[in-house]
Amino acid sequence: MNLFEYISDRWDKLLLQAYLHTSLVVQCTIIAAVLGVLIGIAVYRSAIGSAVATALASTILTVPSFALLGLLIPLSGLGSTTAVIALVLYGLLPIVRNTIVGLDSVDPAITDAARGIGMSRTSVLTRVELRLAWPAILTGMRVATQMLMGIAVISAYAKGPGLGSQVFSGLTNAGSTNSLNQALTGTLGVVILALVLDGIFVLIKRFTIPRGVRV
Repeated sequence: MNLFEYISDRWDKLLLQAYLHTSLVVQCTIIAAVLGVLIGIAVYRSAIGSAVATALASTILTVPSFALLGLLIPLSGLGSTTAVIALVLYGLLPIVRNTIVGLDSVDPAITDAARGIGMSRTSVLTRVELRLAWPAILTGMRVATQMLMGIAVISAYAKGPGLGSQVFSGLTNAGSTNSLNQALTGTLGVVILALVLDGIFVLIKRFTIPRGVRV
């Protein structure tokens, strides 16, 4: 059986796995974005706080995926919960770092002017600083999404949802009839989904960031 026959025979199952894979990555990116932006807001005014937050997020990223999943399985068991925790932790670094960089790069003259017209500190943050930092934050989310697309494959080790099960089945049953088809289908599916999500981020950037501000 060639690759195209394998895909056509299992089209419905593969579509479901692709949907679950995308859903896992998107939801984890959103959770990581909320946490990462909140952390960035909490520490960006402090050089020490920014350094500590970035260092901790970087430390998490240095832990191998299999090792982190192995540590989480005894705590949260097999399944989606473990996969979500792992992906959220891995997605924090680019978002935290870019939030800090984006907020720190806002021209103080702009924030001073905002305070000068009577805006409160909260209003300055939400209506001025975060809006100006949005391009950097969006870039962090885009990087996190692409990174999590690959890590979500490894979460199949903890019975996480998605196309990782195709890849793992292919590798586990290496040499069997459909092992290569399984590995290729999972890998190509992840690549295609990553390109689609990246295209969506391009559209979000186009519609939420003025042309003169785009990098």
